[in-house]
Amino acid sequence: MPKSDLTRGPVWKALALVSAPMSFGILAVLSVGLADAYFLGQLGQAPLAAVGFIYPVTTALTSMSIGLSAGANAVVSQAIGRDRSDSDAPVRLALHSAGLGLCLAVLVALAFWMSAPLLFQCMGAEGAALDETRAYVPFWSLSFPFLVLMMVCNAVFRAHGDGATSAVIMVLAALVNIAINPLVIFGWGPVPGLGTEGAALATFIGRAIGAGAAVWYAWYSGLLTVCGEPLKGLFASIKDVIAVGLPAAGSNAINPAGMALVTAAVATLGEAAVAGFGAATRVQSVALVALFALSAGIGPVVGQNFGADKRDRARLALIQAWMFSVVYGLALAVGVTLFADQIAAFFADGSEAQGYAALYMRVVSWSIMGYGILVITNAAMNARSKAAYSLGLSLTRIFVVYVPLAWIGMWAFGYAGILGAAVLANAFAIAGGLFCARATGLLTEVNGRAVPSILPRTSS
Repeated sequence: MPKSDLTRGPVWKALALVSAPMSFGILAVLSVGLADAYFLGQLGQAPLAAVGFIYPVTTALTSMSIGLSAGANAVVSQAIGRDRSDSDAPVRLALHSAGLGLCLAVLVALAFWMSAPLLFQCMGAEGAALDETRAYVPFWSLSFPFLVLMMVCNAVFRAHGDGATSAVIMVLAALVNIAINPLVIFGWGPVPGLGTEGAALATFIGRAIGAGAAVWYAWYSGLLTVCGEPLKGLFASIKDVIAVGLPAAGSNAINPAGMALVTAAVATLGEAAVAGFGAATRVQSVALVALFALSAGIGPVVGQNFGADKRDRARLALIQAWMFSVVYGLALAVGVTLFADQIAAFFADGSEAQGYAALYMRVVSWSIMGYGILVITNAAMNARSKAAYSLGLSLTRIFVVYVPLAWIGMWAFGYAGILGAAVLANAFAIAGGLFCARATGLLTEVNGRAVPSILPRTSS
């Protein structure tokens, strides 16, 4: 039996059950990026600019862990809702997902380690900023397999309706990371100050501890263990996880990959622009915590209800999540606009970089609800095993709208043109999300059968 049955009771409560604790976990994880930016910013503009180059690339790679966790969540949550007589099925699927994720993570980490210097040069990093990126890569690469293992385990917890355990593990890893950061960046007593390399070392230690805690608890609770016939259906499981995980990883990687290309456009305006742009995007990520948490919560709700053939509840969950995104996005835009200068002064070093960061927040924040709708819709489609639509939506938003318009805007209007491109990309996300939700049956029909009306049964 699942820890929480998401196929019963009010839909909004099912969403809140998983999403609310996840907001703390995601906030903790994103705070690591802010902590890196803050501490490294004390060392000067070159380390801060290096973070501007590193952040979109490592976020793109991290999307692999998000994709694999989406695949694990989809197959496990649907198995829970579909057939509760086979109690070993979710356990086997979890075990297969973790093994697959660990193998792929090792290969990706090795590839990044070897290709990073050339990659950052192609993005426009040079001189001291390039040296700082090179110092960061080795320890970050070593941390990547631990991140993937932790994320897959957390996805298994959420598939069972347990968002709290997932959040606790994420907070644990982040707290360890942030606590160690100043020690290894600046040094203290016998501990040498490692600067940018120290930030990566802290990340490695935090992720290793988080992964260890996640595996131990998953094994202890019986959700990820050696069940009867552990290899039964192995290749079918791998196929199912990859069918969702590969396009989901791609759709999650596309945004930071696009950000890397946009950062290259920003780099033509100078190091201060990169520092300010990078600081603003990290602040934006933290501001979006509630929407990221909602995207993490909607997956198990949609997965369990589609598995149990309660598709009206999945539809209602998506509509309610969209409504929250609009209200939250507008409230966020007001607050960020009012306090943009103060926020920029905290995270960006130098008045010029602060100006770039504040301008980004004042302009782009008014369209951020569109990005929230994008990540929520993608998560719902992944749980519906329609990850190819998520991939197509993200590809179009980034490579048809955002990146081309950012470069055109930079040539025509400078930094303001890049910000205008971000607004248009988020506006496109709203229209694209509505189209894909209808196409995948989340709003209209599923397999030729009309979805039942939800209005008389909102608490069913």
